[in-house]
Amino acid sequence: MLHQLPDFCIGIADLAAAFLLLYGLHRMASPVTAPSGILVAGIGMAVAILASFLGAFGVTAAARHLLPENIGLALLALVLGGGIAWFAGRRVAMTAMPQMVAIYNGMGGGAAGAIAAVELFSRHATGAIALAVTLLGALIGAISFSGSIIAWAKLQEVLKNPLRFSGQRIVNAAVFAVTVALGIYLLVLDRGGVLPQSLIIGFFALAMLAGILLTLPIGGADMPVIISIYNAFTGLAVGLEGFVLQNPALMIAGMVVGAAGLMLTLVMAKAMNRSVRNVVFSNFGEPAKAGRSKITGELKPTDAADAGVFMRYAAKVIIVPGYGLAAAQGQQKLYEFVKLLQSQGVNVRFAIHPVAGRMPGQMDVLLAEAGVPYDMIFQLDDINDDFAATDVAMVIGANDVVNPAARTDKSSPIYGMPILNVDKAKQVYVLKRGTGKGYAGIQNELFYSPNCNMVYGDAAASLAKMIEAVRGLGKAAA
Repeated sequence: MLHQLPDFCIGIADLAAAFLLLYGLHRMASPVTAPSGILVAGIGMAVAILASFLGAFGVTAAARHLLPENIGLALLALVLGGGIAWFAGRRVAMTAMPQMVAIYNGMGGGAAGAIAAVELFSRHATGAIALAVTLLGALIGAISFSGSIIAWAKLQEVLKNPLRFSGQRIVNAAVFAVTVALGIYLLVLDRGGVLPQSLIIGFFALAMLAGILLTLPIGGADMPVIISIYNAFTGLAVGLEGFVLQNPALMIAGMVVGAAGLMLTLVMAKAMNRSVRNVVFSNFGEPAKAGRSKITGELKPTDAADAGVFMRYAAKVIIVPGYGLAAAQGQQKLYEFVKLLQSQGVNVRFAIHPVAGRMPGQMDVLLAEAGVPYDMIFQLDDINDDFAATDVAMVIGANDVVNPAARTDKSSPIYGMPILNVDKAKQVYVLKRGTGKGYAGIQNELFYSPNCNMVYGDAAASLAKMIEAVRGLGKAAA
């Protein structure tokens, strides 16, 4: 019978899932193999789900009468969740990808918190260590769940401005301290029986409030960091609950996600010249202080066609994509223009800042979607010294990651952040929708530099004009 399936079948499934997840992550390390890595990891997750269903048949005889109902609910959740994810994943626009990642990450944290809730309410977790791990997983999972929802709301512009008030850090610390104290009290109160439900509900409510309060003051420019932090939190919560359930697949998947999220957080923090402690416990992304140095110079608009012709006769061009390119869905037009320049002998490369866009890696994905070869894409450390010897740098929708104030203005909120040295190129063109400020809410000194011209308008429309102008040169020559 099915409920007599040997345990080693479940163990083999767990081992296969762990291998596939790790191998998939390994392949994601390279842009060339990343698509297949995602597929492999997805298969690993499917195997892990299969192992969970196999494990359901190993329940005790006393609980076996609930098996049909539980399996039915699990299948219903699988069909609904999988269906919604498939539909949303196929329809989501590139501009909405960051908020989709945020909300899905929150669902992972919520799932870990739900597992912890079941363990706490039913008191399956026996022993002080198991209870402590369950409570810790519940705390981290609930924070990741509520915090990710706020991050989604910010990215979706449901919440448009950071919420900050006097004494906010004290309030945040107090809520977190009370939550931890309640968890410790539940641990001390444990006598092997069922814990008070009101205290468990209060613990989860406070933990979710802590996640909300932690995320509300964070500015939009720092979303890549907070997404990676909550990604690490979700992985850690899943791993802890896997330990409680003695489920190897959950433990391995959680540890892999947690470790990857932690490494990504460190990379993001370094790219913004902040410590992780400062990211988590400070109101990073605060607006510029009053009295900051005044920007001199003036904005110099130019026509897109003129900019395109100028680049046609350049020897070296570096392109810096930003969120404005994603918003305009102009990546296909951009690569069409690049290929046109290359056909005329122009050396064209792309420069990517680690925190460009609204989530880690968004610009790399955007260019890959357009078919840009990976050997044309360079990260900040690999290309930054080349701007000084570059004829033209074209910035498309990026702002804070190319702002020279990060090097010169100590009152700026981005001071000390490594930036792309676009201002050192001989000529700079900035494709921008308007004169608005960047996501950090500050003016960009680059736009007022003597060697910079502004090309206003939708990025895709501006690139189309550049293509037409360069092609017109060829027709005129013929």
